[in-house]
Amino acid sequence: MSLPRTARSIQLAGWMDLALSEAALTAGSGDVPIGAVVLDADGQVIGTGRNRREECGDPTAHAEVLALREAAAQRGEWRLEGCTLVVTLEPCAMCAGAIVLARVPTVVFGAWDPKAGACGSVFDIVRDPRLNHWVEVTGGVRESECAALLREFFRTHR
Repeated sequence: MSLPRTARSIQLAGWMDLALSEAALTAGSGDVPIGAVVLDADGQVIGTGRNRREECGDPTAHAEVLALREAAAQRGEWRLEGCTLVVTLEPCAMCAGAIVLARVPTVVFGAWDPKAGACGSVFDIVRDPRLNHWVEVTGGVRESECAALLREFFRTHR
């Protein structure tokens, strides 16, 4: 889905540039190229992350979790109210849970994940009314570019 060229869509596309740059840093590591950034209310980057499961041997080393950890450390608190998480792939259930627990109000992602996505495709954890925090989600930002990065990775790793 292509967004109209509004000021907001231009801003989202620019933020996705940052996440795509993080994803590119996985090259040669064997990790799936997913990148994430956390921006504060002023649009300043306060956390970055890229998948590092293979590199670190850590099943929780997803781009989103690492970006949230860095943002919390930068802020000196775990509540990331007023922040936006931008990630190249729709977050999984683990990452969606971390987003809710960190009180992140806004998530922007590129490619939808029809196998494990938890922000609207397979599950919708971030907007589950039974939880104590809900997240505004914008999916499909630069979707084709984000999806192409993943397709190329899996084409060469299968």
